[in-house]
Amino acid sequence: MQLVVEDFELMAPVILNPSGGPMTDEAFVEFCRSYEDCQVESTAGGEIIIMPPNYSRTSIRNSAITGELYAWARADGRGEVLDSSGGFRLPNGARRAADAAWVRKDRIAALPAEQRRRFFPLCPDFVIELRSPTDRLNPLRSKMNEYISNGAELGWLIDPEERAVWIYRPGRDPERLDRPERVAGEGPVAGFVLELASIWA
Repeated sequence: MQLVVEDFELMAPVILNPSGGPMTDEAFVEFCRSYEDCQVESTAGGEIIIMPPNYSRTSIRNSAITGELYAWARADGRGEVLDSSGGFRLPNGARRAADAAWVRKDRIAALPAEQRRRFFPLCPDFVIELRSPTDRLNPLRSKMNEYISNGAELGWLIDPEERAVWIYRPGRDPERLDRPERVAGEGPVAGFVLELASIWA
C-alpha cells in the first residue's frame, strides 16, 4: 500500500482502512518501514493513522518533557520512560505511541521475554501528549480518553498554543490548568514536577 501526500499539513493525519482487518505486529512494522519519516499508529478497529514529522520547535519541547521525566524516573527507580518512538499495544488492540510515557518496572518484568522485545502489550501508567501546530485538539482528546479507558492512571495533554494543560484521571472529567508554571505528578508519578517555562517559551 503506497501513499503519496504532497502537503501533509493540509491533510494530517492521514487515515487508511487496510483490507483484511487489523494487522499483526509483524505486518504493522513492515508497513511502518514505508513511512519511516512519519509516526504511524493504528486504532482498535485496525485503521492506520499516519502523522507528519513534528516541526523542529515541537521536537525541542518534547525532548525537554521527556528529559525531565527521565531524570525524575532515574532518581525514583520504580519505572521506565519511553519517548515518542516507543509503541504500545493497548488492551483494546490499538497501537499507540505517547510523546512521553512511564511504566512501572514490575509490569514490564512480568511480560514474557518475547513480548518485552516487541510492542509492550499494555497501557502505560502515565502518559503525556504534546500538541503540535499540525495537531487537531479533538483527536488528541480522544487519544487521552483511550489511554485512560485502557488503564492509564494519569495523563497530561499539553497545548503550548493555548498555554494550557489538561489533566486526565480515571472516573473524572479532564481538569484544565491555564498558564501554569509547572504541573505536579500524582498517583503513579507522585513527586514528579514538570517545569513548563521552556515549553511556553
